This record gives sequence, C-alpha cells and structure tokens, in this order.
Amino acid sequence: MIIVLKQGANEVEIQEIKERLVQEGFKVHFSQGVERTIIGAVGDQSRLKELDLEALPWVEKVVPILAPYKLVSREFQPADTVIKIGEHEIGGAQIHVMAGPCSVESRSQILETAHAVREAGATFLRGGAFKPRTSPYAFQGLEEEGLKLLAEAREETGLAIITEVVDVRDVKLVASYADILQIGARNMQNFNLLKEVAKIDKPVLLKRGPSATLEEWMMAAEYILNGGNNQVMFCERGIRTFENYTRNTLDLSMVPALHALSHLPVIVDPSHGTGRWQLVAPMAKAAIAAGADGLIVEVHPQPDKALSDGKQSLTLPNFQEMMTELDRIARAIERPILKEGER
Repeated sequence: MIIVLKQGANEVEIQEIKERLVQEGFKVHFSQGVERTIIGAVGDQSRLKELDLEALPWVEKVVPILAPYKLVSREFQPADTVIKIGEHEIGGAQIHVMAGPCSVESRSQILETAHAVREAGATFLRGGAFKPRTSPYAFQGLEEEGLKLLAEAREETGLAIITEVVDVRDVKLVASYADILQIGARNMQNFNLLKEVAKIDKPVLLKRGPSATLEEWMMAAEYILNGGNNQVMFCERGIRTFENYTRNTLDLSMVPALHALSHLPVIVDPSHGTGRWQLVAPMAKAAIAAGADGLIVEVHPQPDKALSDGKQSLTLPNFQEMMTELDRIARAIERPILKEGER
C-alpha cells in the first residue's frame, strides 16, 4: 500500500507513521516528491484497519497497490527514477550508450575498444569478465583478470564500466571493480543472486529472461528493491519465439509498457535482441524512438576473431556511424546522445 501525506507534513509526523508501520511488521519505503510525500508499506494488509492511518490529519489517503509488484510500480513512485553514476544520469534527459565487447579477451582488445567507443560518444564500457555459456567448452571469460583490465580501461578513458555477475559468491568481487552490475537473462530469476545484489550499493541492470513475461520480469526487479537497492534498470534483450532468423525477437513494445507501469529506467540491447550485426543499428534507432533511456551494444575491433558473439558485434567504424545516426533521432525527441563537440 502507499500512504499519501498532505502537503506540508513535517518530519515528526512522517516519523510517527513510519514507527507505527514498523511496529506492525511492515517494511517501509520513503519517496519524497516535489509536491507530495509518499510512504510505501509492504506487509500484512489486514493490519491496516488497526492502524487507522487515515484518521491522522496529515494523511491524505491510503491506497492499496493491487499489482503483485509494489516498489517498482508507478503507483508507488509516480516520478521517474534517475540513477546517478558519476556525472551521468540514467533515466534523465540524456540517452546513454553502453558499448564494448561481449567478452574481455586481452588488454589490447579492451583498451582499443574503450578508446574508440568513447571517441564515438559512448558513456559506459561494457565487457564480460565472467561469461555464462551454453556450452561448457566455450570461452568462459578471464574472470578477475578481466575485471582488472576493465578497471584499467576506465582509468585511461574515464568510461564507467558495466559487467555481468553470474554467481552469488562473486558479487562483492565484481562490485569492487564495476560501476554497474549486470544480471544476465539466464539469471533473471536466480533469486539468491537478486537478493545478494540487493545488498550492494551499486546500480543493477536486470536483463529480461528469454521466456519471461512482463510481470515475471517486474517481480524479479521487486526482489532487488525489496532488498534495499532501488538503483535498478530494466534491459530488454529479446525473447524466445518461433522465429529462427534472428537470435531472439526484440520486443520493443516493452519500452513504453514498462514506462507506463514502472518508474525505473529502461535499456535496450539490440545486439542480443537480433544476433546479427546488420540489424543492430536499425533496431537501436527504433529503441530510441520507442523511448528507451539507453542502449547496450556489442562492439569489437575484429568481430570475425571474437571469442564470443562475433556475429552480432559492430566494428569500430560501424559503431561510429551508428552513433551519428542515433543522435539525429535522439535530438528530434529532445534527448541528445552526443555532446556538441562530438557531433
């Protein structure tokens, strides 16, 4: 449920409500808006009558949230969540592009890519250090050595880094290097992992599972918010359908759907969403037009020699060209990607 306070409610009055809720076993979440203050309470709804909060003169109304997801809902927080990472704000006016190779393969590879995507206008460097693969014989990543190379690339270029965490035991290690923790599609409903990243004060990019419904995806995000971490971004990366020409079917209808139902930012992954590099730029443009807050794109200096996902990776010149095209669309909707000097 949400408790909407009247304008002008002071700290003492707010604290009284919080204490009453905690005493009755509710988990309390506070949202301070420009015009209104909202307190979210998750717990046994049958205890509401005894609390009789609407009798308090500074309470405007008490509204039950009927959807199974509470904290991620637009009902709980009407205003968009904006996630601040250094000088960047995801979910704000600017669209951010996260770019880099599927896997960190070597020092020269990640540094060359990092410099190139930064020059093209990317604000985040992506790269996998731990790689969950369908085949046990495929390249599994450089692990901590890969994390160290990502950190070196950040030091040289100033790009913040995003990388995937695949195991509960590695959360603290990955968080010590990364600026954003990525939960991959295979782990969207790994609830122990979701609970663990909820304890970390780092933003989380939550990818949609290949067969996940919208509600299942939002409930996965609810695990993280309920655990105390409200810095969550959704990432649409395609779902499994009968189509086999593309790697997945990129469901861009989820972008406006999520914005309507949730206050959290939405990122789109056209690389995994299509599996073909020729389709990445067109679908990236469509994602921007649909209202995405950012993109995560795979880029490699030599895709034909990549140890993973080469077929869906852009070359460095292709990425540069795509960024210029994307910026034209972004400016048309007044959400620029490139700064004036980068155009």
